Amino acid sequence: MKKVPEFKTDAEAEAFLEQDLSGLDMSQFKPLRFEFDRKAAQLNMRVPSALLEAVKGRAAARGIPYTRYIRELIERDVAPRKN
Repeated sequence: MKKVPEFKTDAEAEAFLEQDLSGLDMSQFKPLRFEFDRKAAQLNMRVPSALLEAVKGRAAARGIPYTRYIRELIERDVAPRKN
């Protein structure tokens, strides 16, 4: 299986996409979530420092800002459950 190389230009990336990608190692990719909804409301809360540091650590491990991580946790908790 081949890995996706790092590209220096958009032209290099486009040329790479023109080939057969069926032998590409997909394990190197991670899911990416796009946000389209406008954020019109604001939430402010106080939490213990240790809890905030733990949240920041988890968010850093995922490579996202801690505020987005908190929003994802809230969204996941209130999302309709699949049976």
